Amino acid sequence: MTPLGYSPSAATPRGAWDAPVADHPVDATVTVPGSKSLTNRELVLAAIADGPGTLHAPLHSDDSARMIDALRALGVGIEEVDTGSPFGPDLLVTPPATFRGDSEIDCGQAGTVMRFVAPLAGLARGDVHVTAHESALHRPMGAMIHALRDVGVDIDDGGHWALPFSVRGHGHVRGGEVEIDASQSSQFVSGLLLAAARFDVGLHLRHVGSRLPSVPHIDMTVESLAHRAVHVERPAPGEWIVPAGPVRAKDVHIEPDLSNASPFLAAAMVTGGSVTMSGWPLHSTQPGALLVDILAEMGAHVSRRGGALTVAAGDDGILGVDLDLSAAGELAPTLFGLAAFADGPTTLHGIGHIRGHETDRIAALVGNLRSLGGEAHELDDGIRIVPQPLHGGEWKAHHDHRLATTGALIGLRVPGVQIDDIGTTAKTLPQFAGLWRAMLGPDADAGD
Repeated sequence: MTPLGYSPSAATPRGAWDAPVADHPVDATVTVPGSKSLTNRELVLAAIADGPGTLHAPLHSDDSARMIDALRALGVGIEEVDTGSPFGPDLLVTPPATFRGDSEIDCGQAGTVMRFVAPLAGLARGDVHVTAHESALHRPMGAMIHALRDVGVDIDDGGHWALPFSVRGHGHVRGGEVEIDASQSSQFVSGLLLAAARFDVGLHLRHVGSRLPSVPHIDMTVESLAHRAVHVERPAPGEWIVPAGPVRAKDVHIEPDLSNASPFLAAAMVTGGSVTMSGWPLHSTQPGALLVDILAEMGAHVSRRGGALTVAAGDDGILGVDLDLSAAGELAPTLFGLAAFADGPTTLHGIGHIRGHETDRIAALVGNLRSLGGEAHELDDGIRIVPQPLHGGEWKAHHDHRLATTGALIGLRVPGVQIDDIGTTAKTLPQFAGLWRAMLGPDADAGD
């Protein structure tokens, strides 16, 4: 079994990429860098804390770089601290006395940046213009804008209820009671909760929508706040109360990104081999932690030993299943790729909200699989996959990192799959292509 690391020279390039084919069962130990979700939450909390703090083993990716740039634009001091880690330096974060206005923030494609930074902009003194990459301007923001106005943030969105918009910061945010429909994204709730302790009177937030996706991400936010001495009351499901008060400065260690680990673990099942993921936490609020049970349900042998998780192909291959992924929609692309090779149909439901991610993930997954000869059907709230023989062809990433990694997963079994832009993986895992090739060993038929 070959352990995999990363050197900076192995960063994934932009452009078309021929997915490597596995001509033998994989047998590898893989390490992935820190969680994007935790990194960006802890950056925000460190920026509003009552003193400096260090983030150990944070993710360095497009999304985290956008968050760092956004916070620096608001006057936050962020310094790199070299530790010799193959995945990049630690980060020393020093909060400013007052957030700086008269600045512009480009969120790129990062949903966490656009939803988490907008409340902070209200704390600035001066105007803050918030925009994003043209491919992300469609991402839902209307409910967030409405809620921010209700707590006293002055926003000029030109009447479009979307990015770009300008926040006229007055140095403080009133806070108080507010209702929000977070059916399209749990990040609306997390963004408000993260900043709430700095509001004048705190926050009493109620979700009023018909569903609340990705609840583990909200649990992650609440737990991160608790570690910094901010107690969030939860008087009822979909209701949170955050008192005004200080956010404790502290040093934080970032867990590996368990969702980024998912295609590597799934590769064990697709190739009939075994993959061990090092650094797997004993407890985690990351949605990726649900992989332990999900992959076992789909037929894998899953075992834990110390700080490692091993997934090995089961005796009966990949099983078709019916999965409710409302708590972990970000896993849907990887599980879709697995389902393409199952012994029968699979239904993934509870994921209607992933239509509003970097792309309409449901339509993109279905269209890509059909282009390779597969059969998949869009449902109101999910996807049904009926396994069929597949052939090579172009797999479109649609500016979406998880679409790209799903194409690589399918390419392990299907010769001739070409991903049109593997560089989209830099959003959350810049080292993807190098780690993927290393997993397959030195003799792998590596793409260019």
